[in-house]
Amino acid sequence: MIPSVGPWRFSFLGYPLGLAQPLFLGLCVVGLVLGLLALVLALRRVSRVRSLLNERLAPKLAPGVSEWRPAVQGGLYGLGLMLFGFALAQPQCGSKSELLKRKGIDVVVVLDASKSMLARDVQPSRLERAKLELATLLDELKGDRVGLIVFAGDAFIQSPLTSDYSAVKLFLKAVDPDQMPQGGSNIGAALKLSKQVLDNADRGAKERVIVLLSDGEDLFGEVSEAMDALKDGNVQVLALGVGSESGEPIPIYNRRGEFVDYKKDTNGETVITRLDRAGLTTIAEATGGAFFFQPRGVAMGQVVERIDKMQKSELESRVTMRYDERFQDYAVAGLVLLVAGMMLLPSRRRAS
Repeated sequence: MIPSVGPWRFSFLGYPLGLAQPLFLGLCVVGLVLGLLALVLALRRVSRVRSLLNERLAPKLAPGVSEWRPAVQGGLYGLGLMLFGFALAQPQCGSKSELLKRKGIDVVVVLDASKSMLARDVQPSRLERAKLELATLLDELKGDRVGLIVFAGDAFIQSPLTSDYSAVKLFLKAVDPDQMPQGGSNIGAALKLSKQVLDNADRGAKERVIVLLSDGEDLFGEVSEAMDALKDGNVQVLALGVGSESGEPIPIYNRRGEFVDYKKDTNGETVITRLDRAGLTTIAEATGGAFFFQPRGVAMGQVVERIDKMQKSELESRVTMRYDERFQDYAVAGLVLLVAGMMLLPSRRRAS
């Protein structure tokens, strides 16, 4: 992996110049070394020929052997490589300012991190599969702001609204049911907190969406109040069902991540967690959204399509400096020199 080096900016006689990828200047050094090496080898070759053969007899004893063509060929290769290295460094000459506008929508992802999401009716588990699908969503978004809210018995903001998708992915990886401060599943609290995040957004978008990933089990009964608030605020909920309606026991793991047993109720019976399809559908439809479900998976592709069709709003505008690229001229010149080097034979061919 090539390490990252920041661009070089400087001016010459008041004219702005720069190199966007200065690390590739190393190829220029390699080309220079190859050219000098070819010259040194050619000089040694001339010295050896003169020491072994009489200068007048050399053309007869070694017909077609050129003393300087290898040096010229090596020089062409070296110079061509230098020009290619300089082109890859992306030389920039001149600049102009332009207004950069970023359009999108505000998306708050609400992820269920309750113990029931450890069930394995979706592989590798409900929670891990939801994380993978959310990473896919982040890869597909273009210009939208994304926030992440995680909930179990209570809800909290894992990541505020941001266009830095890499940061959201890092927060997403850290989600762990064992780290949740309160057990249970409170979808209503998560939806209320999502509404607050959207309302407090700077220059909020016209289209505001909550992407809810859950098995739908709710133990606190605050969903109705949250749905009314979202409906009044014109916030859609796109609910993705994670799990199966047939049910699955909830595994328990020790600190080393090894399976120990299945969760039991107060009577000693194994607890079975099931997808509450009806509950999630009610939440989605009440807010003008939609419910999505895919057996043994997560229907994230349909959510991406829905978001793409929504009206984008201007979320940010700023003046940026744009530099004029000049790498094309050096790349073409480097290619010409390399082709010339390939066409130049190291020895002259003599007709028989």
